Amino acid sequence: MPADTPYLLDQLETADMLIVDDLHAWQFMLNEALLDAADAAAEANQPFASEDTLLTIDLVDGRTRRQWQFSYNQIMEAQLQVDGETWLLEGPHRLQCLSAIGGDEEAE
Repeated sequence: MPADTPYLLDQLETADMLIVDDLHAWQFMLNEALLDAADAAAEANQPFASEDTLLTIDLVDGRTRRQWQFSYNQIMEAQLQVDGETWLLEGPHRLQCLSAIGGDEEAE
């Protein structure tokens, strides 16, 4: 794989909102302990895989509460689609990461 291959995990760590299966979700959580374990393995040059839940997404669709959970392995195996913005995960589920737009804090 080329060195500049994007990973969904990198986008998730900086995202402010997600679109999952065409629904907007701003309530999502990454398992920080699992991320720390993956980072430690990478620093030790060791392989890492886990079926533990890495990403949990909660939202309300009308009156229905919906939740998605994805393992570390599912996130790492996600396929970036040709649009360059959407990821396909096992299920299949479509996921897109969004970041808030911020202004320059300096007063001119």
